[in-house]
Formats: sequence, C-alpha cells, structure tokens
Amino acid sequence: MRELHPTMPLGGEGKTVEFDETYIGGRETNKHRNKRLGNHGGQTGKEIAFALVERGGKVRGHHVPSISAKTLRPILQAQIDAASVVVSDDGGARVGREFPRHQSINHSIGEYVRGDIHTNTIEGYFSILKRGITGVYHHVSPQHLKRYVAEFDFRYNNRVALGIDDFDRTMTALLGVRGKRLTYSQTANDRESAV
Repeated sequence: MRELHPTMPLGGEGKTVEFDETYIGGRETNKHRNKRLGNHGGQTGKEIAFALVERGGKVRGHHVPSISAKTLRPILQAQIDAASVVVSDDGGARVGREFPRHQSINHSIGEYVRGDIHTNTIEGYFSILKRGITGVYHHVSPQHLKRYVAEFDFRYNNRVALGIDDFDRTMTALLGVRGKRLTYSQTANDRESAV
C-alpha cells in the first residue's frame, strides 16, 4: 500500500503543507512491570511518526529515529515544493525556517489557530492513525511501524474526499501487489538465516 509515485513534491504555488510529529506507543503504567522503561534520560519508550500533509490533498508519513534537523531536513527538502506555504508548530519552526513562506503556531502559549495558519489537518491525520492503531491493531512493533504508517497514508491518500471510490481504491491496492510474490518457503528461509 505504498504510494506508486512518491517523488512528486507536496504543495506548490497557492497550496499549504503542514508538518508535525507524534509519538506512538502505550502508556508506561499500562505495561507489565518488567517491560517499563521509566523516564531514564528522557526516554519514553515511544516511537516517532513524522508526517507532511497538503491541505485538501495527500499525506506522507515516516517513522523517524529522532526529531532533529539532521533527520527532518532531507525529508522536508525532498518532499515539499519550495513555493508552498509551510506550517508547523513551534517545535518544527527551526527546520521550517528554510522555506521562504514558513509560518508556525506556538502551542506553548496556547495558540492553535491564527487566521489560516494552523496544524489542524496534520493533527486530524494523526488522530486517524492513532485511533486505528489503538482500535484495530492494539500493538505495533517498532520494526514494522513504517508499514502501518504507509497503510494509513494509503487510506488517507485514497479517500472519498479526493474523488476515489471503493473500486478505485481496491484497484490501486491490487496494482501495488503486481510483480511481488511471497511464498512460505521464502519466509522460512529468512527465519533460518536469521538464527
């Protein structure tokens, strides 16, 4: 369920792209005592999902190891058209400044909307992602988080609001399978070689 042509940048002249991050993982208090990480050195035991969304358009999500300019800059430069209005919260303002039309919302002072400047679209996408993980999958392992994010990207990018019906969505998913075949013997061999 990956996007077939992810090289086209999001946004463009007259369009707005929002970016933000969210943390995926359960509460430490809900975990068994021997699985809890505590709060040693700021480590929360959660994985980071970073996403970019074009208002009224598509989304691109990523599982990233950290929120730093080194990690985010290449993603932003490759996937956002420089002519776009780019919106982030105050955490992304440092990296977003590289875009000439960057705006940020300062959540730390209680600011969530300033005219047309907001991160509500990306927050809506994150609510769909988290509700799907909590309500459907219940648990997501870190090594497969990128696949779950890709699935929710696919769902968001092939929604009715973009004029895509159930038939088109199904055909797009089936086209993604073309030329790929996974047999039981391949997975058994992979398990044996990992041991």
